[in-house]
Amino acid sequence: MTSTAVQQDLRALAHRFIDDVINAQDLDRALVDMVAEDFVELNPLPGQGPGRAGLGDVLAMMFAGFPDLRWTLHDTLVEGDRVMGFSTWTGTHEGEFMGIPATGRTATVEAWTIDRYRDGIFVESRIIMDVAGLLGQLGVLPAPEAV
Repeated sequence: MTSTAVQQDLRALAHRFIDDVINAQDLDRALVDMVAEDFVELNPLPGQGPGRAGLGDVLAMMFAGFPDLRWTLHDTLVEGDRVMGFSTWTGTHEGEFMGIPATGRTATVEAWTIDRYRDGIFVESRIIMDVAGLLGQLGVLPAPEAV
């Protein structure tokens, strides 16, 4: 398989994870089919447990807080077995999220990920999310002062 074909396959896996697991909110079949049981999150959210189960718990928490959550992958770079992606997710804060009661506000959050795949399975991720931006949109942090 050519390097270009491998890159296309990894991009397709990244898009499939977002479409089939996150946007479809399928924490049963799709999560189990696509994510290794010993999955490693290198930058876990507070309280995130290990493995596929820990990832599933974090996603369930996000879906409970933002039931209409929609994740969009805008750009990717592929090198070796890794996909770096720039994404945004949007959702309406209708349930408790990380101890924050529902605000009814809509938020759009930027996220950067470096994901690793082995034999077509998602095995490792590092996510950096604009949490300060999220908290500002939810009204938890004060808006920055105009300059």
